[in-house]
Amino acid sequence: MQKSYLFSNISFAELTKIVNLEKSKNFEKFKSWFDADYTVSDLDASFLEQLIDEHYLILPSYSEEDLKMKFLAPLLNKVKFASKKINDFYHASLKATVNGVEFNGFADYMVAVGFKEPEKPYFFIQEFKPNLGAKDVEDQLFAELLAGIAINETNIMRGAYIIGQNWRFVIMEKDTNNNYTAYVSKQFDSLEIDDLQQIYKNLQIVKLHYCQ
Repeated sequence: MQKSYLFSNISFAELTKIVNLEKSKNFEKFKSWFDADYTVSDLDASFLEQLIDEHYLILPSYSEEDLKMKFLAPLLNKVKFASKKINDFYHASLKATVNGVEFNGFADYMVAVGFKEPEKPYFFIQEFKPNLGAKDVEDQLFAELLAGIAINETNIMRGAYIIGQNWRFVIMEKDTNNNYTAYVSKQFDSLEIDDLQQIYKNLQIVKLHYCQ
C-alpha cells in the first residue's frame, strides 16, 4: 500500500525521509523577486494604509476566518491574480505523489491554471492561523511546494506562510540530483506600511512574472 500524508499533519522530519530537503536563509535568493521593477501606485498605497488603520488594534486577536475574510481577502483581491486562464482558490484540494509517497489535503490559498478547480499550481499561501507555531505552518507549506513541483514537473515553486500579521516568503528549488532546498525570506510585518507595500509588491511580481 502506498504511504500517504496529509499536508496538515506532516513534519519536517518526515519530509526529509521522503526527499533530501534542506532549509536556507540565503536572502540573496529573493533578490530578483523582491527587487523586481514594480511601483505601488498612490491609489494602492492609500488602500494599504487604510487596511492597516482598520485592523491594526484587533488583527492580533482575529480568528482564522476573521483574518482571512477581513484582512487577507481584500489584500489578495486587490492583487487580482485571476485572469483568462489563471484563478485563485481558497481551501483547494491538492494531491501529488513525491518519491512514491502520496501527499493530499487542502491548500488554504492557491494560484493556479484552472477555471472551476486548480490544474497547474503556481503559488501557495498557508496558513492564516494567527496563533499557530511557525514550524507547523512552514512544514505544511513545504509539503505543498513539493507537491506543486511534482505536479508541474518543474524545479521551482514559490509560496508564503502567514502567522497573524507576520509573513515569510519561500522558494522551493529542486536541483539536478533531486536535492531540494527551501529558501525562507526574512519576516514582513503586514501592520507596518513599508512591509505591507513590499508584501503587495511581492505578490504583484508573482502575478506578473511567475504565473506563466
